Amino acid sequence: MSSEVLHVPREKLRRETLNLHYAITSLMEEFEAVDWYRQRADDCDDPELKAIMLHNAREELEHAAMVLEWIRRNDPEADKQFKEYLFSEGSITGREEGASEKHGL
Repeated sequence: MSSEVLHVPREKLRRETLNLHYAITSLMEEFEAVDWYRQRADDCDDPELKAIMLHNAREELEHAAMVLEWIRRNDPEADKQFKEYLFSEGSITGREEGASEKHGL
């Protein structure tokens, strides 16, 4: 059973939209796997198994990072937003709040 959910018929979607959908779905699955591994590691009482689970979580983060970079390279709006918010200093929401105040919103 696939976790893929399309909200409109596949034949109505552009190839670019489908590829982005695949990437977003994969990203969600990678982060979900990270969460599962970390929860299990927290609950595990065997040190070696816990280390394996944390290793697996790091691997899933690596996969997520690769997909995120693919999205950035292939979606101009994502690229714009990522450049604005990722790897920035200071308040995360302050950047948006400052822009709203500047424009009288």
